[in-house]
Order: sequence, then C-alpha cells, then structure tokens
Amino acid sequence: MTTYDRGAEDVGNIVGLEHVNVTVPDQGLATLYYVSGLGLTRDPYMMTSIDNMWINVGPRSQFHLPTGSPQVLRGQVGLVIPDRAQLLTRLGRVKDLLRNTRFSFTEHEDYVETTCPWGNTMRCHEPSARFGRTTLAMPYVAFDVPMGAAKGIAAFYRDVMGTAARVEDEKGTQAAHVSVGRAQELVFRETDAEQKPYDNHHIQVYVASFSGPHKALSKLGLVSEESNQYQYRFNTIADPSTGKALFKIEHEVRSLTHPMYARPLVNRDPQQTNRNYAEGHDGWVVGIREAMDKPRDLTRRRL
Repeated sequence: MTTYDRGAEDVGNIVGLEHVNVTVPDQGLATLYYVSGLGLTRDPYMMTSIDNMWINVGPRSQFHLPTGSPQVLRGQVGLVIPDRAQLLTRLGRVKDLLRNTRFSFTEHEDYVETTCPWGNTMRCHEPSARFGRTTLAMPYVAFDVPMGAAKGIAAFYRDVMGTAARVEDEKGTQAAHVSVGRAQELVFRETDAEQKPYDNHHIQVYVASFSGPHKALSKLGLVSEESNQYQYRFNTIADPSTGKALFKIEHEVRSLTHPMYARPLVNRDPQQTNRNYAEGHDGWVVGIREAMDKPRDLTRRRL
C-alpha cells in the first residue's frame, strides 16, 4: 500500500493570502509596470476608475494600488510568472518609459528581481513543484524583521491565528515561515539592518475560524479596526507569551462568509497581441500538473 505524508497537505486556519495593498502616486506608471512589464491583468470589474487599480495574479491573489503617497513593503513579494525570456522582454520594453523612477530588474539563478517605480521589490520565479501546481500566483510575501523576532512571530501565528508556522535557519539567520493557504506563505526573515519605518501598507487574508483569532487578538489588545460583520484588522504582531510587539504589518482579516471570498479572477495571456492574435486565446487558463500523483514539469495551458 502506498503511504503518504498527510501532514504535508495541512494548511492551517489561514486559507488564503488574497492581496497586498500599497498606495501609488501615479496610476499610469503603475499600469506600465504591473500590466505592461510584469504581464499581469487589471481586474476588469472592480476599481475601474483612475484612483485605484486591482491587479490580478492568477486565480487567487491581487495587488491593490490606490492612489496616494508611495508605500513600500519592507521585503519582497514572490510571484510565479512563466517564461523568463518573455518576462525580461516585457520589462525591457518599459525600461525607458520608467527611466526616471526606481524601476530596475536583475537576473538571478532562481528568479528575476524587479523593483517597481517606487521601490517595491518583486521576485519572479518560473513555475516549479516548490510553488504547487499553478503557473501564475503570489506564493509568498517576505518581510525583513529585527534580529530575535522570528521565534515569537511563529508562536504568534500558531497560538493567535491558529495556523502552521515554523522557524528555519537560513545561512545563519532565523526565518519564520507561516502557512497562509495552499502553496502560500508569509516569511519573516531576521536581519541586523536598520528597520525601515512602517508606512501602513497591508496584506489581506481569509481565515476559516473567524472568531477564534479575534478573541485571542482582543485579549492581547491588538484589534485595530472592527470593519464590519465579515472583517476586522490588526497591525501588530506580538509575542503571545509576553505581549511584546515584534513587527508591524496590518492584516485585513476576512471570514469565509465574506461576499468576495473565492471570487473568480480574470487573467489575460500577455503573449496575445494584435500581431499574433489567435481567436479564443485572450484569456489565460492557469495551468496545472497533468497528473496530481506523478509531479511533472509545470506547463502553461491555453484555451
């Protein structure tokens, strides 16, 4: 009889990392970077004016980009984007248009690192078994945290948020890895570099047990906003045993009964142009492995 590691499929109470929210001062430049450069898709149904933009990243995640003074996430956002050569071509095409900004991109062995016009760093990986069965996704958000914080941060997510978390040694430094959904995680990596000030950017997660974390957060005095019946917020991660604040990042916490939970997200095929147009191929069906029990190379499928 075949045996399986059943624990490998545990997710925990946080079942999805839906969006990263950073304000941007120029919607036009944001379009050049996120849509033309990265090849992502502006949501065609929500936030369609000029004061906010939602950018879809596969079937489950988004960037939210309301207009305002630029916010910069203290770390990196991980993206799965297929076809490195095509990605580099797109980034190269917008280089001159973004020349007076902080935009850049650099190739590394395992990823392409690119910086948005205002300093947010993305690490773009090609699809692999490491990131599950998808070919377009936001598999992680990584934060730079103070030395000594990783252990307490992992305890916070286990004890307060009820999700799986572990601490790993990474080349002599500690990092807390927190499960936030299928093939998604938050990473809190210790650094001795000076901590940058927090500018109120936020992330949004869905949780299965909605009231449990709320009770634990309330006991620690950490609930920062009672948004509505389906949502609340907190902005401080604290050691659950001492109450000591360890790191600030606002979490928009939603229940699975939230009206927008599991809303289908539209994604376009960025290789479809007026020069190579093929009828029926405008939309991008995010590919999966052909056989679930026999992992193979991930390939992008078209309609």
